[in-house]
Amino acid sequence: MNKKITIAIDGFSSTGKSTIAKLLAKKYNYIYVDTGAMYRAVTYFAMKNKLVSKDVLKNEALILKLKGINLTFKFNKILGFAEMFLNNINVENEIRGLEVSQLVSKVAAISEVRKKLVAEQQLMGINGGIVMDGRDIGTVVFPNADLKLFMTASADKRANRRFKELIDKGDNVKYEDVLFNVQERDRIDSTREDSPLKKAVDAIEFDNSDMGIQDQFDTICNLIDIKLIEV
Repeated sequence: MNKKITIAIDGFSSTGKSTIAKLLAKKYNYIYVDTGAMYRAVTYFAMKNKLVSKDVLKNEALILKLKGINLTFKFNKILGFAEMFLNNINVENEIRGLEVSQLVSKVAAISEVRKKLVAEQQLMGINGGIVMDGRDIGTVVFPNADLKLFMTASADKRANRRFKELIDKGDNVKYEDVLFNVQERDRIDSTREDSPLKKAVDAIEFDNSDMGIQDQFDTICNLIDIKLIEV
C-alpha cells in the first residue's frame, strides 16, 4: 500500500470532520489540512481590522488586504497536529471561539477569499497523501479525489457537541446561541453563490448523529483500505 491517495471530507459544521481527519492522517501518515481553520484565520484578520462584525462586512476593503494575509500550518509535536498561523502569529485558540464562528460563513462567501484559499489548498495536495476537510473539497478543491466523504448529523446533535467543546474550553456561552449559530452557518454555507456546501455526486454520505468517534474511525478506515487496494 505505497500508493498515496487524496481523501476529501466535506460536511456541515460540527460534524467532527477535523477530529476524524486528524486521526486518519496520523494512521496513514498523510498530510492533514484543516481548511476551516484557514477561513477562520481570514475572518479573525477581518475582525481585528474592523472589516467584519455582526452588522458589517467591508468586502472591498478585505479583498484589497488579501495579499497581505499569509497563512501557514506549523506542526505542534506536543499537541500532535498542525496549528494555524496568521502572518507568523499562532492564532489557533483565537479562531476557535464563538465570535469567529458567527462570522466565518459571511467571510467565506466572498469569491475572492475562496479563490485565494482554494488555490493554496490545491498546491498543498498536489502530490496526494493528503486528508483535507471543509465545505467544498470534493466539489471544488479536489473534484478528482480518490475518496470523498460527506459528513452530516442533526443540528441538535451538532450544537450539543459544539456547546460541550466550548464549555470545556472555559467559554461562557449559551446552548441556544450555539444552536442558532449551527443553523445559520448551515443556511449561509448551503445557499452562498460561490462554491456552496453540497454533497459531491460520488461522495459517500456519512451520518454520524448516533456514532462515537471510534466507530466512525473504524468505518472510514475500512473504506480507505478498500480504496487503497483498488488504486
